[in-house]
Amino acid sequence: MKSGKVGFHAIGRKHYPGARLEAAQFAGLLSAGYWDARGDQGWGMELHRNEGVEICLLETGSMQFWVDEEVHLLATGRMTITRPWQLHRQGDPNIAASRLHWVTIDVQAERPDQSWVWPDWVLLEREDREELARRLQQTTMPVWQASSDVVKGFHRIASAVTDPAGRGSRSSLAVGLNEVLLGVLEALRAENRPEEPTLASREHTVKLFLTDLQKNLTSLAQPWNLASMAKACGVGTTFFSRVCRMITNDSPLRFLSLSRLDAAARLLREQPKRSVTDIAFDCGFQSSQYFAYQFQRRFGSTPSHHRELGSTTGPGRLSIRQAGRAQESSRSNATFGPRKSADQAGIPRNSKKKPVSAKRPG
Repeated sequence: MKSGKVGFHAIGRKHYPGARLEAAQFAGLLSAGYWDARGDQGWGMELHRNEGVEICLLETGSMQFWVDEEVHLLATGRMTITRPWQLHRQGDPNIAASRLHWVTIDVQAERPDQSWVWPDWVLLEREDREELARRLQQTTMPVWQASSDVVKGFHRIASAVTDPAGRGSRSSLAVGLNEVLLGVLEALRAENRPEEPTLASREHTVKLFLTDLQKNLTSLAQPWNLASMAKACGVGTTFFSRVCRMITNDSPLRFLSLSRLDAAARLLREQPKRSVTDIAFDCGFQSSQYFAYQFQRRFGSTPSHHRELGSTTGPGRLSIRQAGRAQESSRSNATFGPRKSADQAGIPRNSKKKPVSAKRPG
């Protein structure tokens, strides 16, 4: 920003950047603003989750958008929507020349199975608020074409955050925020994609948590036990164990141990200069001796020898996403017989991936 390569205007609270919002101002609005990146940038955003639903508009330029292990190339006029539990990132890895608007709203939900509560300044009728929450919870589509109403709403927000103390800025902000939300609802209605109630289920919450264990080292390193894993998903231990076995064919603690070992094996190959002990601790093991013993059992070699080999010598594991697809395929074939296959901020923060915990599920 100091070099003039990017213009940045925002308002926010908590750790979100920008001019500070007072406690009584737009409670539940975590961040709103825009950046104007003049030319390709030398910075990017790390994978992260927000504490609310985030709606972004790419007004000009192009950008890669990573969400749920998929990459989307955004063009001018595209809008992205990410839920609090979705890991995502703008840029690949750096930000390209672009003008990006965003709003992040706390809906008092951190897991897919929790009900959404919109802030008081959202003026949509109760039925519309409920419909908007339901449609956002029960669809996975992260990229949309923004309507002229959504663009107009973001322009009002931009005007308000550029001069937050200016006359009428609060009114412009209130109108702009509601224009964006109404525009999103109308876009969802126009697209009218089939809703998937399972995406708002407790089973889906457990599935996302298990996926996060496989993909997120920060989460994997947490001192999990059965009770804490179940609590992070808002379910009991019996339910959590049953769903975990249904998805992975393993008990929760064995799945956790195997995920840690697989992550360590990958890091041993990818980071040859790091010590074995550091990698073991980063993957959640509290003892290097115990790690070496478990590693030998799983891969048939010591960690150091495994690193020298440069390839996995033990059994492979399906990812949770692959396992889910395999289950769906198995159920479809069992029921109907063989079938032919048919056919997602603010300015960059040096935040690490947030672990899935009681406050940030995966």
